[in-house]
Amino acid sequence: MTDGFMGPPWQADWRIDALVTFEALPDKFREVALAARAELVTAKDPYFRGIDADTELPEGMSVRPVRSTDPKGRHVCFFDNGYGWLKYSFVHRTEDPQVVIEEVFWQEADPLPPTPRPAAE
Repeated sequence: MTDGFMGPPWQADWRIDALVTFEALPDKFREVALAARAELVTAKDPYFRGIDADTELPEGMSVRPVRSTDPKGRHVCFFDNGYGWLKYSFVHRTEDPQVVIEEVFWQEADPLPPTPRPAAE
């Protein structure tokens, strides 16, 4: 047993409904979601608090609180340039701290480019 607060890597757990959604994702995006999860469990502070605290995240990934008035509450880790996200909370216990992933979402990017507007005559 260790004395004091444990640090990363944190334990991670998935709510059953989030895990079902995750497993239904296409393989490519499951890998992207797992990369986002890996960033959360290895971060010194999984809530990425402070100014520019999430600048070390890979490109296309960011973390924000669900409610700005609750900085220690649920957070959202956006991945794939905002097309997907993991909603999670961090249980900050002394003996068994963990990240709990509560929701997974991914929306495939629109494969068609926007249609240009016709020129005004």
